[in-house]
Amino acid sequence: MAQNIALYGGEKVKTTPFGTGMRFGQEELTELKEALEQNSLFYWYGNKVKTLTERFREMYQMPYCVAASSGTAAIHVALGACGVTVGDEVITSPITDMGTIIGILFQNAVPVFADVDPNSYNMDPKSIEERITSRTKAILVVHLTGGPADMDPIMEIAKRHNLKVIEDCAQSYLATYKGKLCGTIGDVGCFSLNDYKQISAGDGGLLITKDAGIYHAALRFADKNYQRLADQGSLNRDIPFIAPNYRMNELTGAVGIAQLKKLPWICARRNAIGERISAAIKDLPGIEPPKVYDGCKSTYWFYMFRINEGLAGVSPAKFSEALKAEGIPNMLGYIPNCVYEYEIFRNQSGYPGSHCPFQCPKNGTTYEYKTGLCPTAEDVLRTSIRFGISEFYTDEDVDAIIEAITKVSAFFAESK
Repeated sequence: MAQNIALYGGEKVKTTPFGTGMRFGQEELTELKEALEQNSLFYWYGNKVKTLTERFREMYQMPYCVAASSGTAAIHVALGACGVTVGDEVITSPITDMGTIIGILFQNAVPVFADVDPNSYNMDPKSIEERITSRTKAILVVHLTGGPADMDPIMEIAKRHNLKVIEDCAQSYLATYKGKLCGTIGDVGCFSLNDYKQISAGDGGLLITKDAGIYHAALRFADKNYQRLADQGSLNRDIPFIAPNYRMNELTGAVGIAQLKKLPWICARRNAIGERISAAIKDLPGIEPPKVYDGCKSTYWFYMFRINEGLAGVSPAKFSEALKAEGIPNMLGYIPNCVYEYEIFRNQSGYPGSHCPFQCPKNGTTYEYKTGLCPTAEDVLRTSIRFGISEFYTDEDVDAIIEAITKVSAFFAESK
């Protein structure tokens, strides 16, 4: 007989606090002190941003790395450096943060949303191909939750249609796809250093590429289109087109250097925790762990699993409530709705008082964003439960998560 759950008066599984730790310490303070002692916090005169980009480039075994002021900025820089412009379309995921989308709109291009795989939550290559038109310029792949998207068919599609591929790796540091690091497979890989990622510098972004042309364009695009490379002469203010100021400062770079040293351990621990949970719950009725493709590795920015109500005997909302009662904080879904259901897309109002870029003369296309556009993505958000993972969790913390999920599952499976 299943054990009575805490929601209905049973004994609570998790009665002690989850393990915590200090993300920042003496290493960051040492780097910050050195940055201040340079007497300049401007990236071009200091050494911290340059060191960060060099070390990140080396970690990912890529020839080029550019720093930016945020992960959102890194994606915008990548789009600009890849030539995305007015009237273009960029295919991306409907389950993501607005940071993925903002750069598309600022380039006066139009986001087109592809549906997702039901268990990896990442873009479905078949849906991507169905969305390609004569205006498509790029595919902006989101490696959601720390797990890699299915890149082989995506790259094959991109090659066949002559499209750029930009990887949004904000949630997927050191995740791998068939032995390749996410961010090294497409034309550009973009990363975030905001406070809610595997490592943090408060904010900041990094992008990596193998393409020298994209690298030079990205350096300029992140810096008001100024040309600063030493091998191209002195500062050149001959501006060919508009570009933002997304420069990273030396303080951000300093913290990033210290954080980068901790990244392998952080990602290894998160992977171990996530994989252990998945292995423990994969056979529970109606419980669907996140799918990680064979030969791939997730670094679990958070953990999200789905509830098949018919098999589990309980709704996702009730399962979530029961899990909270057992002492496991969690929430339904990832974002409330698919991105295309936000007001900005419903009203097609990219700019105040204007319907650009959606209805600009350059487009000549009518776009429609409505519920039902990506049914699998909508179903994923309706049926998922997510909770945080921390590298500071103890083995006992992980035991409690597994025990609570198993206990709640058994109770409702027996009751149905």
